[in-house]
Amino acid sequence: MIQNKRLHTPQGELYTALIRETFRLYGRLIHEGDRLSSQVGLTSARWQVLGELKSSSYPLTVPSLARNLGLQRQSVQRLVDVLVEDGFVMLEENPHHRRAKLVVLTERGREVFDELAVFQAEWANDIADGLDTKAFQTALELVRTLRTRLGD
Repeated sequence: MIQNKRLHTPQGELYTALIRETFRLYGRLIHEGDRLSSQVGLTSARWQVLGELKSSSYPLTVPSLARNLGLQRQSVQRLVDVLVEDGFVMLEENPHHRRAKLVVLTERGREVFDELAVFQAEWANDIADGLDTKAFQTALELVRTLRTRLGD
């Protein structure tokens, strides 16, 4: 056992504390996402897929969705299969790849996502009310820098 030896630099200690808080925050965000999305019969995971499709300027495949979301391809495939079955997305032929179909929002998928966007905006506005805009910008820049350093 190592005693009285500092393992982390001060920045390393803060980064480790930030990781722990991020995991806790992630859990709360999933819970809140499930609560919000349940109003339209979705889960937060399915909502994330719809959101990635909605925000993309070009059609995505399951592997590209998985990369963008930082998830395993197989888990995203299961989500897409359910979303197809429920009529939120459809699969189209991909001119660039025979087997990797394009995942495209249906009209129903767009409508449900837009409805959820209203719930999410109200929720986000309530949570952020009174907090410092500059602090949010600084936190966002730090999280993006850390994500980049981790290989994204």
